[in-house]
Parts: sequence; structure tokens; C-alpha cells
Amino acid sequence: MRFSTTLLLTAVPLAAYAAPLRMTKRQVAAIDVTVLQFANTLEQLESQFYAAGLSKFQDSDFEAAGFGVSSVAIQQITNIQSDEATHASVLEEELTALGQNPNSTCSFNFDSALTDVATMAATARVVENLGVMAYLGAASLLTDPQLLEAAGSILTVEARHQTILNVLSGSGTAIPSAFDLALTPSEVLAVASPFFSGSCDLGIPANPTLTVTNTGTISQGTSLTFSSTAINSSVDTSTLSCQMMIGGNPFSISLPYNQCVVPNTVNGPVAIYVTSDDNPLQSNVVNRASANNILAGPTVAFIDAQPETLGQMVRSSGTGTAAASSSTQTISPDVAASIISAQGTSSASGAAATDTSAASATDSASAAASTSNSVNDSSDPSAPFRDDFTGLAPGGAINVVGWSNVPSN
Repeated sequence: MRFSTTLLLTAVPLAAYAAPLRMTKRQVAAIDVTVLQFANTLEQLESQFYAAGLSKFQDSDFEAAGFGVSSVAIQQITNIQSDEATHASVLEEELTALGQNPNSTCSFNFDSALTDVATMAATARVVENLGVMAYLGAASLLTDPQLLEAAGSILTVEARHQTILNVLSGSGTAIPSAFDLALTPSEVLAVASPFFSGSCDLGIPANPTLTVTNTGTISQGTSLTFSSTAINSSVDTSTLSCQMMIGGNPFSISLPYNQCVVPNTVNGPVAIYVTSDDNPLQSNVVNRASANNILAGPTVAFIDAQPETLGQMVRSSGTGTAAASSSTQTISPDVAASIISAQGTSSASGAAATDTSAASATDSASAAASTSNSVNDSSDPSAPFRDDFTGLAPGGAINVVGWSNVPSN
């Protein structure tokens, strides 16, 4: 893209001066180094993904994907790419200061995710949400307070990226939940490993990748089907379960594998697993460390049940293919037109159409709230912010899937 190169080259050095990590060479725990190397690889993945997309697509490609003003999406994606490049640069400097080799051995292939802008935008939502899940999941593993603070400062920025991409989807809820999900490193790799080109040894075993094989939009009421190397002809699928983890719920929603239907209370990102039994998985990553029933996954999908006017103003359906937006929904050009007209000197019918749409969304949100768990109530002993966590092994070690001998302090 003709104007993206200059922005990408200049943004990183300027932002790096304000980075939270500027530490002299010193000794830190081995687990802290491993977490830094893992985070560096993910930041490189994110940065290279956006850079490849910005280099490939032109204004007309964004317009075809439904962005009436292409510069809105291009500007935001360029800013996100700059942040990710800065994160990677600072993490590499910190690894060098700790006497470690900052060069990742991993390379990436984004061909399947960059077939068009619609596919890139849908993939970007997953990539950014994965970053949030990864940093949140690694927080309990870091032993150095300075590194923990720095990781937290990156996490908050990743969350802002996620909100922007939810808006750019045109169909998502900007902030779909009061709580985010955390993933273990092995679970993160189950989502990220399909982007790796060749071997990528991070010293962490990846969970078997899980793929949703449905075509078209995944929404409330969709009956999901899957594929995975872990689910072969020797596996009796009648004994398996589908587990859906959503933000704010202390436990996953457990369903029979062959009856895995998205509940009508789900909105926003959902982490989907296949397990060997029907025991629900715990949302808290430390508690989930002892889970031994995960067969494959997770995979991450977005259920866009509560679209918001802000996103619909930014993006209409465009001419992107249905397959390109397999995990999102978009509004029709007619609905988009009615929303835009309602902001100015719209006709009465245009304003009424917008009001009806808003009322429907409000009713849907109220119904979902009435049927969902009261996980935001501090009086609920099962709420996710309770502090009576389990998962500590004898001797004070925390056993997390993908890690071993992790000290608890």
C-alpha cells in the first residue's frame, strides 16, 4: 500500500522510547525467559500478519469488503501493526539484556488468511483475541514483578486492538463481556500453530489443533462440526464432549460432541474444545491446569449476536465472499443505509428502521442477561474473581498444561 510503508518504518523507533522494559542484564527465573521468548514469537506473528495484509491490499480491496471509507480501516490496522512491531522490538531488546538469543526460530505463512480483506479482518479478530488470552494466561507464570508489569502494559493495548477490530467487523459487539478468557501456552499454540511455516520449537507442546468445518456464518443455534488429527476413526465420538468457554463464566458449557449447538446466550469470542468426557473445564487457567480431558483445541470463534450501530456505520456487507467471513455476520447495504440516514436528515421510515433494529438488539441482550449465569455478582461464590483457587501441586508448584516445574512464587 502506497502510504503504509512510511508509517510502519517511523512508528516503531518513536514508540520504543516509551517502552516499559529497559533493564540491565541480570538473572531472572528460567520460566520468565521462556515466557518472554513465547511472547516475542506471538508478537512477531501479529506484526508480520498485519504487514503482509497492508502490503497486499489496496483501497479498492477494503471498499469491496464493505468499508465505505477505506482509510478508516487502513489507518487502524496500520496503527495496530505499529504497536505489535514495537512490542516485538522491545521484547527482543529485553531478551538480549538478559543474555538470551532474541531471534525466533519460527517463520509464518498467512496465505490462507489473506485471500481477501474480509478474511484478513475476520482472522485479525482471532489473532488479537489470542494475544489477550496468551498474556492473561501467562500472568500467573511470571515471577519477576517488573516483567509482570510490562506484560500487563502490553495486555491492555492488545485488548484495545481487539475492541477496534470488533468495531471494524461491522457485526460484532465492541466489548462483548466484562471478563476476558485466559489460555495456557499449549492452548495458545493450538490456535496459532496453523500459521507456522515449518518447525517452531518453543519448548512447549501444542494441543492438537481443532477446526470448525461448518461453512458460512457461525451464530446462535448453529450445530458445529469439527476436524482434528486427534479425532480419527479409532475414536468413539459418542463418548466425547464439546466444551464452550465464554468470558465471565467460571466453567465451560459442556455439550455432547454430536449435539454441539451454540447456545442462545453466547455473544462474542468463544473458546471451543473437544474433551474425552463431559466434565466442564474451569475458566481460570490455574485451576484448569489439572484438566486431563482435553482432546483437541481450543479453536476460537466469534458469535456476533448483538451487532452495534457503531460497527454498522463503519462497515456494510460489501462484496466479500461468504466463506471469507465464516465467523462473523454483516448487515445488508439497505440496513446500513437506513442507519446512516438516521444520523442526519433521515426520513421517518429510515429512523424507524434504525429504532426497530436497536430495540431488537436491546431485547436480545435483555433475554441473554436473564438466562445467563450471574457471574458478575460478587456474592456468587462461583464468580470468576473469587480467590479460593485450587491447582497448586504438593511443594507449591503450579502445573499448567504445556509447562512443568513452574514455581508458585
